[in-house]
Amino acid sequence: MNTQKRFCFLGLITFACLIIVSGCASPPKTLNPSISGPQVIVNPETVRLGVVKMRDTNIVFEGAGFQAKAEDSVLITLKGPNEIKVIAAEASIKPDGTFKAPVPALTKIMEFLKADVTFNEKFQNVVVISQPPIPKGVYTAKVESMISKQTAETKLTVKGKTVLDSLKDWIGKMTGKIQYKVSK
Repeated sequence: MNTQKRFCFLGLITFACLIIVSGCASPPKTLNPSISGPQVIVNPETVRLGVVKMRDTNIVFEGAGFQAKAEDSVLITLKGPNEIKVIAAEASIKPDGTFKAPVPALTKIMEFLKADVTFNEKFQNVVVISQPPIPKGVYTAKVESMISKQTAETKLTVKGKTVLDSLKDWIGKMTGKIQYKVSK
């Protein structure tokens, strides 16, 4: 193998390793069984603001220790930098005092990314970006039960795009799945 081919091969291996390492995440958080009162966790604890990355990230809040009153539910709101407030998810409290609340896809697009969704001529979803997303930073996720008014909090870190996220978004733009509109 000549030197140029060897250099190219090593470059590809290095690039692949970087992609694999950057995709690795910490193990998911779990509820603490020794806590008797209300508690909440979020998985993952960190999300990124790339359009494709946000769309594909399954953000789930889980809680335990809530009073299981009939028809009680929880509402999860995020408070963060610049007085930003996002209603993230809601769920019913199960009889054992637990809940599981995934953040809906439209909430991630409309509330986190501050984008809209429309359809193209093939009736496929298109994400329309016309303003900046929520600010990067650490957000306090507060869960409150609607009837018993019990609360619990956790943290969710919002980070900007990586180079790989930008590449995925560029591909989304080229394929017509993402549109950028400049407001006047």
